[in-house]
Amino acid sequence: MQGIQSFYMKHKGERCFILGNGPSLNKIEIPKLASEVSFGVNSIFLMSRDSGFYPTYYVVEDNLVFRDNKESIDAYRGPTKILPERYALELTDTRDCFTFDMDTSFYNKNKPESYSVPHFNGGPETTFHCGQSVTYINMQLAYYMGFSEVYLIGMDFSYSKPPSHEQSGNHIHSHGDDPNHFHKDYFGKGKTWKDPRLGRVLRSYVRAKHAFETDGRLIANATPGGELELFPRVSFNSLFG
Repeated sequence: MQGIQSFYMKHKGERCFILGNGPSLNKIEIPKLASEVSFGVNSIFLMSRDSGFYPTYYVVEDNLVFRDNKESIDAYRGPTKILPERYALELTDTRDCFTFDMDTSFYNKNKPESYSVPHFNGGPETTFHCGQSVTYINMQLAYYMGFSEVYLIGMDFSYSKPPSHEQSGNHIHSHGDDPNHFHKDYFGKGKTWKDPRLGRVLRSYVRAKHAFETDGRLIANATPGGELELFPRVSFNSLFG
């Protein structure tokens, strides 16, 4: 286990794909990503198990996701894991695991200057800021690594809560299949997930879009369908000759 300093500008001028894990991920030809650099998150290991696809990098931000899937994350082999140091310290096997400092001020109501205000790491620092979605951390990591083109896939940007699910505050407890992701077991029976609060996610995405465009870089949405219209749309298939 070591820090991520060696990744700074490692992929300068390259392109990458950030997977959002929505149902639309099942509508694209995932094997096309085999020779691309990609970021997978959370329970992407379900897709690895079923299809044999492994992302280049694997990232988790949400503490509930890490808690509920720690054994699977620990056993996940293939991708390079880039995790908050606090999570990596709980793993038994930290081969191919690199760590960063995660700033959770976005969620801290006692810090009014940061609460619900997205901050973006645009330099060589190794602190990355939460912004309601692990994909926001990935956008910062992609910027840090120097990617000039970032393509989003599986970003459906819509959620439904089945009647059988129970909500207490910001936490939703699942009692059945997950309709919001590429696999029914993603947040399936027995899992707990957080209200996605898409308005806050969008606020963070606006911040990321500004950072990339100010530096002459691009974030584009290659998701088939979905509700995310902030970023320019491109056809996934058009990205492959």
